[in-house]
Amino acid sequence: MDRLRGNGAGEAHSALATSLPSRALLWLIGSFALLLTPQWDRLPLWLIAACAVLASWRWLAQYGRVRLPGRWLRTGIMLVLTGVYVATVQGRFTVDTAASFFVLAVGLKWLESRSVRDFYVLFFILVYLATVNFLFHQEILWALANFTGIALLFVGLQVLNAPELPGGMTSGWRRLGALFLKTLPVVVLLFVFFPRMSPLWSVPLVSGEARTGISDTMRPGDISSLAQSGERAFRVTFGGEIPPYRDRYWRGLTLDYLDGETWRQGQTEDFRALGRVAVDGGVGPLKPEEYDVLLEPTDQRWAFALENSRAVSDNVVEESADLFRFRRPADSPVRYRLALEDTAGPGEQIERAELRRYLQLPGEGNPRARELAGELRRNMSDEQIIRSLMARFREQAYFYTLRPPAMPDNGIDTLLFDEKRGFCAHYAGATTFVLRAAGIPARVVIGYQGGEPGAGGDYLIVRQYDAHAWVEAYLGGRGWVRVDPTAAIAPERIESGLREAVAQEGSFFENDWASPQRYANVALVQWASLQLDRINYQWQRWVVGYQGQSQMDLMSRLPGGFGMRELGYLTAGIVGAGLLVAGLISALQMRRGEKRSAFRRVVDTWHRLCAGAGVPVRHGETPSVLAKRLAEAEPAAADSARLFARMVNSHYYSAGTEDEGDGQLARMHRLLATMKRQLRRSNSRTGRRRD
Repeated sequence: MDRLRGNGAGEAHSALATSLPSRALLWLIGSFALLLTPQWDRLPLWLIAACAVLASWRWLAQYGRVRLPGRWLRTGIMLVLTGVYVATVQGRFTVDTAASFFVLAVGLKWLESRSVRDFYVLFFILVYLATVNFLFHQEILWALANFTGIALLFVGLQVLNAPELPGGMTSGWRRLGALFLKTLPVVVLLFVFFPRMSPLWSVPLVSGEARTGISDTMRPGDISSLAQSGERAFRVTFGGEIPPYRDRYWRGLTLDYLDGETWRQGQTEDFRALGRVAVDGGVGPLKPEEYDVLLEPTDQRWAFALENSRAVSDNVVEESADLFRFRRPADSPVRYRLALEDTAGPGEQIERAELRRYLQLPGEGNPRARELAGELRRNMSDEQIIRSLMARFREQAYFYTLRPPAMPDNGIDTLLFDEKRGFCAHYAGATTFVLRAAGIPARVVIGYQGGEPGAGGDYLIVRQYDAHAWVEAYLGGRGWVRVDPTAAIAPERIESGLREAVAQEGSFFENDWASPQRYANVALVQWASLQLDRINYQWQRWVVGYQGQSQMDLMSRLPGGFGMRELGYLTAGIVGAGLLVAGLISALQMRRGEKRSAFRRVVDTWHRLCAGAGVPVRHGETPSVLAKRLAEAEPAAADSARLFARMVNSHYYSAGTEDEGDGQLARMHRLLATMKRQLRRSNSRTGRRRD
């Protein structure tokens, strides 16, 4: 008896587990897999594997290969996976970890998706997952992936409600496409004119995700690791002429404290409360001296700018000369605007007490570099010392390389006197050390140098391999002066870029076969890469970055000078007009449906009339063939039947006006009544003869 009860329970459980149509479930699982793709770079591998196993479990249960777990087993699985999650995050609570937990919850939901109701729950959960994806990726390709995932959900919804519909997949996509085309004009109008609110991705992410880019410390080999990354750092659009390559020094931050072999910032930044990210700093047409920067997420506060710049947009502030900061870390793409200005005259003057900070050196280490500084100091002025040191780099056998040797002990001495092979970070650190040892205030500057033109040459793309370190020395009466040892050792790096500087040793992207930058000499690869970047750039500027300031700038160009109030009235009018048009279309469709129903009723009456006369309708028979058979059986109604068939064909295959359709329907009613009388008289005569 127990076994029978167990079998009955198993059969009921299996029937419950397979209550969802298989095709609808397949679309749901496919959408889940696609919507997970934008988060694969930040989700832990165990979580991706767990989601794959849970979704596969549900799919196998659909065909009875396995059984869905009961309540206690589900609870155990949930506790185990939640425990692994807690151990993984290690007490960190960020938007990043919260999104990961949401993905885990979606994965666990597959184990209890047994009914149509569960399908709808998962439908809305996955739509929300698509929204969460925009927190981490706003590029156009990822947006298309999200929209495709949502489209799969809607197709699955149609399959769920009409599983036996012939050609369901094709008709489903067709209906979805038609719906998209109908709503697209309304969506575009609302996007442009509806008062803009800050999007979801402008909230502080507080993400623990690692970012590629420069940091606030510099060890000798740090920047050389960035030289193997082709990721974008930022893009720049100029209102006037683009500066020559050699003048594209993008300053980010300065390092003034040497701790052993590591350069750091001597003064830490003050704590700032979290706030909203202002991502649309650049609005309006660019003036000749202005330039827009679209910065990729860095999770840092520093902005990058050319020398002699001033802030134009209010989402960056000038911290000191030519150093700019955001009001909070840039954890999403940020657009800001700066302007170049002529600063002819004496340079920045700083206090003597502050200058001591730029003379700091460790108490010991690198004795030969200190001795070289002493020799230079005894015989030369500050400017002569700098020129002599640059001449040493230029005239002796120093090499610029992405394969620097290890220099663990007294690294500056080893670089300057023994190996003479290094990257920009090596030479910038060594130069700053020698200048300070000679009594000249100096600091390391971290940023980027260079930038390649984008498609059409309308903007510059600065990539991570353009990361650079140089030196600024303080000279009385002139202020801070740029001193770049790389320009003396490898002038092609400053004039043409990293690729040209290391072309002879062949170390540019030597370990990254998949990077498009490695194949920049292949015209087709370079063209495709730049075209895709241009599409993404315009998407970021005009879609993702279209917020309050951008919208008001656009509205101000319309006749009448639109303000927020006028924008609200316009939006209400667009919504009202859209609803009115939708109502009119619905009314017309209902009226056409009623006419089609009236026509269908007339044709059905004719079919019943034919069947009563002994001429039943055959499958697939045309009106003309049916009329011919009726004429043969009842010659008295032959003319009326043929005319009626022609009117049916005319209704289906000719485009007439609405008035013509109304008149045709009335004529068909009259013709049908005539046909009934003719058949009645024919039957009466036949009945008399039979009598």
